[in-house]
Amino acid sequence: MRTVFIAGATGYLGRYLCAEFGRRGWYVTALVRNAKHAHDLEADTLIEAEATRPDTLVGIMDGADLVVSALGITRQTDGLGYQDVDYQANLNLLHEAERAGVARFAYIHVLNAHRMSHVPLVAVKAAFVCALQKADIASTVIAPSGYFSDMGDFLAMARSGRVWLFGSGTQRINPIHGADLAAATADAIAEGRDWLDVGGPDTFCQSELALAAFDAVGKPAKITRLPDWLRRTALVLLPKLTPRRIHGPAQFFLTALGMDMVGESHGTRRLENHFAALAKQAQT
Repeated sequence: MRTVFIAGATGYLGRYLCAEFGRRGWYVTALVRNAKHAHDLEADTLIEAEATRPDTLVGIMDGADLVVSALGITRQTDGLGYQDVDYQANLNLLHEAERAGVARFAYIHVLNAHRMSHVPLVAVKAAFVCALQKADIASTVIAPSGYFSDMGDFLAMARSGRVWLFGSGTQRINPIHGADLAAATADAIAEGRDWLDVGGPDTFCQSELALAAFDAVGKPAKITRLPDWLRRTALVLLPKLTPRRIHGPAQFFLTALGMDMVGESHGTRRLENHFAALAKQAQT
């Protein structure tokens, strides 16, 4: 039986990766920080270790055929920065994979990273991808357009009665559900692909996302379009006025809003159904 080692296993995508590889017959080993908080993870083995501490990683990948890392900071609450986690921790994992003789290392990146090199979160991810591609190991880089979970801001604004957009609202995105992204990742690895820009089955402009959100919550559509210079100004001011845990994610989000984020179409799950399910859940 083939063995996959999954880092970032308790995150949004990591949980779907564990389930998908298990469904495909892989033996799933999941890297977790605290096994007590991962009891519901669909994995055969849980390994407690700190990817930021290479001494805790020695030997944990022995016998693994594949490493998939979805490791990265989403909310900065423990004093660690993007350089510590998105770059260095992944580099520690890569070095251990090389030492253990793992055949392939797959990494979850960001679509259009080359256009966001000024965003710290993206820059460190890109730096790791560069190190991965130079390493003596086969690699697969998955660059998703955006997750369904990222679209929750549109639903939250629609619930409040108004959606705020920057500029014309014509920038396009095809977000993808975590389960579909996990399947696309597994397929790309099985095919030996070295890179996949990936998105979901449906492409929306931002105005259409707003309308879908209003439809899900059953409220009349009220959309206010702000001049795009406000978005660009916020990108300059936020790092000066807010702590890193706030401006870090905001810089990425605001930058992505200013461009098309459309990847190769994969999956079957529809964003409208996701919105409808969330809206129904909020009513119960």
